[in-house]
Amino acid sequence: MKILVCICQVPDTVTKISLKNNDTAVEENGVTFVINPYDEWYALVRALELKETGLAHAVHLITVGRAATEPIIRKALALGGDEAIRINADSTDPYVVAHYIAAYAKTVGYDLILCGKESIDYANGAVGPMVAELLDLDHIGFATSIALEGNTATVKREIDSGEETDSCSLPLVISCQKGVAEARIPNMRGIMSARTKPLQVVVPAAVESLTMVVNYELPHAKAGVKLLGADEMDELVNLLHTVSKVI
Repeated sequence: MKILVCICQVPDTVTKISLKNNDTAVEENGVTFVINPYDEWYALVRALELKETGLAHAVHLITVGRAATEPIIRKALALGGDEAIRINADSTDPYVVAHYIAAYAKTVGYDLILCGKESIDYANGAVGPMVAELLDLDHIGFATSIALEGNTATVKREIDSGEETDSCSLPLVISCQKGVAEARIPNMRGIMSARTKPLQVVVPAAVESLTMVVNYELPHAKAGVKLLGADEMDELVNLLHTVSKVI
C-alpha cells in the first residue's frame, strides 16, 4: 500500500501577524512557519503508524509552495516520510491547490490519501474533499480513528450528534483530526536521514483560480476588562444591556 500525505505550511499560532500592500497580503518577514498541525500530528503520524505495522510500504508527502517551504518538508521527512513532492506554485485558492495535488496523485496512483481536516490559517477544510472529487474517490472527513484490513478502511468520524463509524473500500481520501494519532517529534536519526531523502520539485498543472483574496482584516484589539463586585448586579445588567448589548 502506498500512502500520500498532504501537508501545508502555516504561520505558528504564537506569531504576530501584520499585513502589507494595502492589506492584500500577509507580511512574512519575521513570521515563524510550521507544518499545519492537523497535517503533521494526525494525518502524517497515522500514515507512519500504518507503515510501521506493515500495512503500508511507502509514505509520500506532497505540498504546494515555493522553495521557502522546503524546511517544513524536511521536517516531515525527518518524522518518517519516505520521499516528498513539492508542487512549485503559490495559491490561496483551495481548488487550485487540490487540482495540483490531484494531478500529481493521478500519475502515481495511491491507495490512501490523508490530509488534515483544515489548515489553521484559512480553515477552509476544502482541499481534502476537492482532491477526492477530482480523483473520483470517496472521501471521509473529521476522522478520529482509521483502521485498515485488506482493501477496506474502517473510519470513526466526529458528527454533530456524536460519532459515526464508516466502512469504505480503498482507494480513499480521509481528512484527519485529533484522535487519529498522537503527535511525534523527529529524533536525531530522522533529522540526519531527512537530508538525503528524495525531494521532487514538480511544475504545476495548468488550472485557473476560482477565488482570489481581495483583502485581509486583522481582528479588533481586545478591550480592557471591567471588574464588578458581587454586590453590583444591577450595574452588570446595565452594562450587558447598554454596552455589550447582549441582552
